[in-house]
Amino acid sequence: MTDLVLTVQGSARAELAPERATIRFTIATDGPERASVVDAVTATLARVSETLGGRAANGALEAWSIDQVSASAQRPWTNDGTQAPLVHRASATGRAVLDSPDRAAELVDALAADSLVTIDAIEWWLTDSLLAHAQADVRTRAVAEARAKAAVLAAAAGRSDVDAVALADPGMLDGSSLGMGPQPRFEKAMAMAMDAGGPSGFSLRPQPIVIEVAVDGRFIAR
Repeated sequence: MTDLVLTVQGSARAELAPERATIRFTIATDGPERASVVDAVTATLARVSETLGGRAANGALEAWSIDQVSASAQRPWTNDGTQAPLVHRASATGRAVLDSPDRAAELVDALAADSLVTIDAIEWWLTDSLLAHAQADVRTRAVAEARAKAAVLAAAAGRSDVDAVALADPGMLDGSSLGMGPQPRFEKAMAMAMDAGGPSGFSLRPQPIVIEVAVDGRFIAR
């Protein structure tokens, strides 16, 4: 009996609770005088640095950083087509990394309490070691699904023995990278959804990390 060639795709997906949270924020203000806006941002930066430094010292914060204050100026256009007086702007950006996502809401509250601080984003993520382990597990399950599909097709054709002869990322089984199937994907979760109960309009519930993998497989059924 001639060998039967089976080409199938297996996929798998996992959602994991994040291990870390990164809060990104901006300290900024504008006004008619350069010195006043720079002084205001510098003062806020000092307060925020003290807050973050204290939390890092007692173990509530894994890491943090703030860029130096930058200043710029522009003349905005008015509704009647003329330029308004010069407006100066001073700003600095920063980030804080927490080893417990459950502490994100408390830190956002503390930062957002200052009128010059804007929370830009909250990112939920996994450490490299857990991510690598999770990706390996999902890929293994994707291969298992591909093999199971091949076994079903083989049984339907009256064949019992199934052996894998090729496995590849979607679209690469025939030497092409233009496949249309789902590609291996890892999503860091960004908290951007509005939440009426959360500071600054952010959802402060840790979002799951999504890992998806698809695998093309070629099998011989005898």
